[in-house]
Amino acid sequence: MQLYNKLSAKERATLIEEAGTERITISFYQYHNIGNPQVLRDHLFLSWDELDVLGRIYVAKEGINAQLSVPAPNFLKFKEHLDSIEFLKDIRLNIAREQDNMSFLKLKVKVRDKIVADGLNDDTFDVTSKGVHVDAKTFNDLIEDPDTVLVDMRNHYESEIGHFKNAITPDVDTFRDSLDIIEEDLREQKEDKKLVMYCTGGIRCEKASAYYKHKGFKNVFQLEGGIIEYDRQVKAQGLENKFLGKNFVFDHRRGERISEDVIANCHQCGAACDTHTNCANEACHLLFIQCNNCKTSMDNCCSDDCKEINALPFEEQKALRKGKANSNKIFKKGRSEVLKFKK
Repeated sequence: MQLYNKLSAKERATLIEEAGTERITISFYQYHNIGNPQVLRDHLFLSWDELDVLGRIYVAKEGINAQLSVPAPNFLKFKEHLDSIEFLKDIRLNIAREQDNMSFLKLKVKVRDKIVADGLNDDTFDVTSKGVHVDAKTFNDLIEDPDTVLVDMRNHYESEIGHFKNAITPDVDTFRDSLDIIEEDLREQKEDKKLVMYCTGGIRCEKASAYYKHKGFKNVFQLEGGIIEYDRQVKAQGLENKFLGKNFVFDHRRGERISEDVIANCHQCGAACDTHTNCANEACHLLFIQCNNCKTSMDNCCSDDCKEINALPFEEQKALRKGKANSNKIFKKGRSEVLKFKK
C-alpha cells in the first residue's frame, strides 16, 4: 500500500506533459473536529492518488486545508469523493482564475497541529464562532462605508503585489504576527467600527474573525471565499473590481492577475514588476520580485554572491551546501539586505 509520493517533481512534470490532459487547480478548507487526523490523511492520499490529484493538503484535529490540482476528466469523481465525506459534502471549491497544469507536481497530505499556523492556544476561543460572511457585492458596499476598517490578513510579500484599495496591509511575516498588531491598532474602535477582513481563500479570516470576536470586536465581517471567489463574482456579475494587482497563490504560479495594475517593484532595479521568483542558488532559494531584465542579467539569482555560486558545477555547489542548513532568510520571504528596492 503506497501512502506517500514516490515521484520527483521532474518525473511528474514529464508525465503531465505526456498525458496532455488539462488540469484544474482548486483550493478549499473546512474547520471541523476530526477525531483521528492520521486515518483521514491516509484515506485521502489513497483515494486521491488513484485520481491523479496533486497538491498540498494539511489535516489537523481542527479541520482540513487543501490546495491541489486534478485532471479535468477526474473532477466529477473527485467531487463525488468529497461529497462522500460528511463534513466535506457540498463544500465550496475555489477554482483558480488562471489555470496551469504544473501548479502542483506532487501529492503531499500531511498531518499538522493546525491547518493554519497561528501560535494561539485554541482553547481560549471557539473557532466556529466566526464573523459574518459577505459576498462580493456586499463587500464592495461595506468598504465604501466610512465606519468600516478594511484589513488584509495576509503577509507582506502577498499584499505587496496586490491588495484592495484603502486596505490596512500589516508589514508582517506570519499570520500570528498580524493578529496582535491589528488588535492593538484598532483597540479603540472595537465598539463603533465595522472590522472587515479578507485573505486569499478565506481560511485565515475564518479563524481571525472568531479571534477578534473573542477579543471584544462587535461588528466583524469577512469576505467569503477570499480574493479568489471575489474575482469570480465580480466577473460573473459585472461588479466594480476594487482589487489592485495580483493575488499571491501558494503554488508554482505564485500569482493570479486580478487587475492590470502593477503596484510592486523589482527588488533589484526598482522597475514596475509583480512577478515573484525563487533565487536559483539552491542554498538560498529566497523568494523575491524580479523583472525579466534582472532575471537575465542575474541568472535568476538574488545577489552577485548567489550568481557566482549558481555558476559553479553542480557537484561543487553540492559540496558547498554539505553539512549546512538553509538559513532562516528563506522563510522570511523578501526579507534580505541584498534586495535594494524592497519596499
